Amino acid sequence: MPKYRPNFPQKGGQKGGQMGMMQQIQKLQEQLVQTQEQLAQETVDYSAGGGAIKVVMSGDQRCQSVVIDPELLKDVDVEMLQDLVLTAVNGALDASRALASERLGPLSGGLPF
Repeated sequence: MPKYRPNFPQKGGQKGGQMGMMQQIQKLQEQLVQTQEQLAQETVDYSAGGGAIKVVMSGDQRCQSVVIDPELLKDVDVEMLQDLVLTAVNGALDASRALASERLGPLSGGLPF
């Protein structure tokens, strides 16, 4: 009767595979860091109130600027202004997240960022 011999990797073969995987992980990590740095330099903008309020957000979700048309302040009440600012900020955040997802998606293999 033949002896059963499991098909285990040979000594040294497993180390080579692990080293290759570690190199791939390190390369992926470097690409992620580089992409995140690039995202910090990219911006998206979002307008609300027909362009009366404009918010600029970086790709790493940092608000860069909020511009309010002075003409809007003549005829607007506080609640309306607050709603418009909130709408513009949330729209800019959504656009920034979409940009980050677009850039990081191919690198992350579907992992959420």
